[in-house]
Amino acid sequence: MYTVTVQRNFVAQHFLTVPDPGPEGDLHSHHYTAKVQLAGEELNEYGYLTDIDAVERRLDATVDYYRDATLNDLLEFEGLNPSVEHFARLFGQRFWEGLDAPEVGYLTVKLREDDVAWASHEREV
Repeated sequence: MYTVTVQRNFVAQHFLTVPDPGPEGDLHSHHYTAKVQLAGEELNEYGYLTDIDAVERRLDATVDYYRDATLNDLLEFEGLNPSVEHFARLFGQRFWEGLDAPEVGYLTVKLREDDVAWASHEREV
């Protein structure tokens, strides 16, 4: 299995909507690190799993969408607690839209929200 990984940093805000969220129920920011890993069994005719420049452009566009946003206000989080787990899945969905990477079979998004906590979401694409 081949993998290609690219990461970016950004800041976004949220507040948790679960019962008794404590201080996490107040609007606050996180300095996120988004790590996107693409995986596949085969390389293309040029010996690449995917075009890293295209991956970087998609990742930059995805980060730009979420940068400085309040996650709770975004349509994709409607009815969801904006947990880092949900965020990892939704981040991956947005990232994958429009990426042309036929050799890629799996996408993993790892979102680190601080120096201690992170979550990831993996899916077949």
